[in-house]
Amino acid sequence: MTIPFNRPALTGAEIDFIKQAHSNGHLAGDGEFSKKCHRWLEATLGTHKALLTHSCTAALEMSALLIDILPGDEVIMPSYTFVSTANAFVLRGAKPVFVDIREDTFNLDESLVEAAVTERTKAIVPIHYAGVGCDMGTLMDIAVTHELAVIEDAAQGLLSTHNDAYLGTIGDFGALSFHETKNIISGEGGALLINNERFVERAEVIREKGTNRSSFFRGETDKYTWVDIGSSYLPSELIAAFLWAQMQQAEALTKHRKELWKTYHQAFAELEEDKLLQLPKIAKDGSHNAHIYYLVLDSLAQRNAFIDAMKARGIHCVFHYIPLHGSPYGKQVSRTSGSLSVTESISDRLVRLPLWIGLEQHQNYIIDSVIEVVRELSN
Repeated sequence: MTIPFNRPALTGAEIDFIKQAHSNGHLAGDGEFSKKCHRWLEATLGTHKALLTHSCTAALEMSALLIDILPGDEVIMPSYTFVSTANAFVLRGAKPVFVDIREDTFNLDESLVEAAVTERTKAIVPIHYAGVGCDMGTLMDIAVTHELAVIEDAAQGLLSTHNDAYLGTIGDFGALSFHETKNIISGEGGALLINNERFVERAEVIREKGTNRSSFFRGETDKYTWVDIGSSYLPSELIAAFLWAQMQQAEALTKHRKELWKTYHQAFAELEEDKLLQLPKIAKDGSHNAHIYYLVLDSLAQRNAFIDAMKARGIHCVFHYIPLHGSPYGKQVSRTSGSLSVTESISDRLVRLPLWIGLEQHQNYIIDSVIEVVRELSN
């Protein structure tokens, strides 16, 4: 038996809703299920406007278009993130400027951001790692001082908060992911949260291939035509129907994950007390959604040995990001601001444990295996 790192959750209503979408006779984007998802995001999170996209990558790309990223612009972000965070801006000719992460939450170190700002800086893109919020207050103050846009990469952060505000709703934009590895899923999928009213109309145009189609279907114009740049960022109604089933159970799914997360955390407390590893740290000024449970070990060699030992026990554990600043293409198109020593250290030592709905039947075995392996490797 192999315990996978991830297993997509089902609520039971997904297939029925997909059949209903087909029965409605509308499978392209922005049908009734898309509208339900939009309303849920807006009502639940308190964002001004939510638009489903076919991925979080698409939402990030839309944000780059909305703030008119041009060749030569700079965008501040962590190197410890997925490539989509950088690609969205590199596609428009911008240069990612990588800043180190904090030693506790592995989020962008807000104390290092202002030193990275130049006359070319256009935006700050914080990543809410593991669904734990960045220090958005400090980042927003920096953005106001230097007249910068803030785009939250909240791919992992749905239903997490910072100072009582949901992640993704604090900056100008938030980008969400509904990839099968996330808490609330549609296989592939995402959403752009628009928190600044002045961007709403143009966001609809960009999302509809640069046309004013949305306005046309609301009866605001007698025809629709090409009015701006854009692309096809809409997901189909099949995706939205699946997602709607998940959204209806979002609170229950999140609660379930938190229980699994808490079980891990309590079980491994003694290992941290014995200084054998580092456990996740949760910011005091917010709540998290239990998206990831990770361990930080002493070295790259120990981390790799841990993964191998767990695999031998039938448990699939995985490392996470390879820092973008050291990647072949990253070296060509980016620059770094200061040392990225924390980024490099965490990338070498962090390992993620399985965390999915239904894991409870295997969790005691995983916990016992982790404790045994960590103590063996530490002797």
